[in-house]
Amino acid sequence: MYFKQITTPGLGCFSYVIGCPAAREMVVVDPKRDVQDYLDISRNEGMRITHVIDTHVHADHVSGAQELKSRTGCDVMVYETTPATYAFTPLKEGRKLVVGNAGLEVLHTPGHTPDSLSLLVTDFTRGQEPWMILTGDVLFVGDIGRPDLVGGARLEEQVANLYNSLYVKLAKYPDDLEVFPAHGAGSLCGRGMSSKPSSTLGFERRHNPMLGFDTFEKFHEAMTGNFPERPKSFTHIIGTNANGAPLLERCPVDLAMEPDRFEERMQDGGVVIDVRNAASYAGYHIPGSINIGFDPGLANWVGMVVAPDAHLLLVVENKEDYERMRTELHRIGYDNIFGYLMGGIQSWVYSGRPVNRLTIDSNQDVKNCLDNGKQLSIVDVRTPAETAGGVIPGAVRIPLTKILAGDFDLPEDGKHLIYCASGYRSNIAASYLQQHGYWNVRALAGGFLAWTRAGYPVEK
Repeated sequence: MYFKQITTPGLGCFSYVIGCPAAREMVVVDPKRDVQDYLDISRNEGMRITHVIDTHVHADHVSGAQELKSRTGCDVMVYETTPATYAFTPLKEGRKLVVGNAGLEVLHTPGHTPDSLSLLVTDFTRGQEPWMILTGDVLFVGDIGRPDLVGGARLEEQVANLYNSLYVKLAKYPDDLEVFPAHGAGSLCGRGMSSKPSSTLGFERRHNPMLGFDTFEKFHEAMTGNFPERPKSFTHIIGTNANGAPLLERCPVDLAMEPDRFEERMQDGGVVIDVRNAASYAGYHIPGSINIGFDPGLANWVGMVVAPDAHLLLVVENKEDYERMRTELHRIGYDNIFGYLMGGIQSWVYSGRPVNRLTIDSNQDVKNCLDNGKQLSIVDVRTPAETAGGVIPGAVRIPLTKILAGDFDLPEDGKHLIYCASGYRSNIAASYLQQHGYWNVRALAGGFLAWTRAGYPVEK
């Protein structure tokens, strides 16, 4: 049996290839939208892609099932009750799929979504019992799938489903069954996933806190608490996956735009994302642009800040960065990418067009101001879990997600110093506030990390 886990950095997504070189066939499970990795495996290993299986309708990334079907003619399979509008082969509980020496058996494991499935995988050359289970978004390493993404109206049903899937259905399987989930650290489909890509049922039963409740009531209480903020992109991604994602060849053609054309697109309502690092953006940037630099969590932050139907214009250093950013955006269904600024920010500057700056303060400057009794408006945009460990003295806690939702009270004419853990999120917040009329915002170089490493005091 051939088995390979493929990681999508940033989104924390795992997809899988299961096949048999002798039978020259392979199955792809939960594929990402950019499908070249699977096509390369198919070619290099001499296995034809015969089936694609999505364990559920994904909320955080666009499935590559339609791309693979268009390129290989493979069969697309999902659970029988999945509310998909495209043609698919329905999978039922107990359905067994044989691919040469590999066997896959379908388990209906609802809870993350009503139509989630898991796949028991057997290597017949080693034995007749399952070797591993692909759990989709029901069970992760160190966590379980969140049940709230289908909406509050079905939350109670989903919590009950999740409990039954984890505590009843999976309880029948042995401790040594290996667990391979659809997500790991970085994903917003759970709350506390490990960075480890796989585990065993036994280890999770002993050490996964979400599998340690002795009553349904305690489980219910944990599953109806706070979950990570739901990005704007999730509803769009769910709809895209349920309807069948458009093929990438149908997306707008990439364009390298001169400043005048770029400005015309801006005036037509285009949203400018500047992907340069925090220091470069601070030096000068296009007024109204949002700074979301390359980072492992880039796609999730785009989903928080930008509407999925926005017409996107990119400021990048070079064509390679544009291609990289375009791939990241396509993975989350942001297909209206109308191009990038030819020659980068320098061409905008040399054209004589206006630019903005974002002042970056050093932690030494801020410390001197505090020591001299100067009143500062300091805003910590980290999460509540982060700020529980302490903040810069006098800072107010306003998580970035609240700023992006407009849920904050800061005077527009005030001078506000924004900081996060290291500087990445503070630039997102500051650029967003600049776009909304807060012209006197500043950012702290190095964030809370630089402050504490300098040995400066914090307050709880």
